[in-house]
Amino acid sequence: MPFTPYHFGPAAFLGLVFRKWLDIPVFVLANVVIDFEVLVVGWMDLGRPTHRYLHTLLGAAVAGAVWGLAAYPLRPLFRWGMRLMHVDYEPKLWTMVISGVLGGCLHVVIDAFYHYDVRPFRPFSKVQLWRISWDSLGRGVFKHRIELICLAFLIAAAIPYGFAVYSYLTKRRQTRNNPQITEAKPE
Repeated sequence: MPFTPYHFGPAAFLGLVFRKWLDIPVFVLANVVIDFEVLVVGWMDLGRPTHRYLHTLLGAAVAGAVWGLAAYPLRPLFRWGMRLMHVDYEPKLWTMVISGVLGGCLHVVIDAFYHYDVRPFRPFSKVQLWRISWDSLGRGVFKHRIELICLAFLIAAAIPYGFAVYSYLTKRRQTRNNPQITEAKPE
């Protein structure tokens, strides 16, 4: 896919639906982290394939875990951004690491159906999932559908986002109306 934009749809939708178990900013931005490999390969003119080590499930898992650890000091920034978006957010180290791993792997799975050079199971197998997306005449008709599916997920993300905002505002209103109710802060 082009550098990252289509990945935001599925990542935002899944991140919002599973926001109680995932760290949304880390999960979504893990998709950006994985595509830095493509930028570096292109910038340094390293030739083909452009999707190499991070575009495997193993490489994405490692990169996602490193990203989750590296993002931990950015908690105040993420908390501020999520407050700005009116979404409850309480970051935890292991949730951030797991979200990075899952976000990176999601990126690889989407790219595996889209790009011919992504081999998600490397070094163990040379399986290429993109072949599934080609018809018998050799046309990549499924590629366009993948783009539409990713855009549909972006639009669909508005539904769980609406629920998250409603929950955030309701909790805030209850706290404001009843000063005895305080939000439990983890230590």
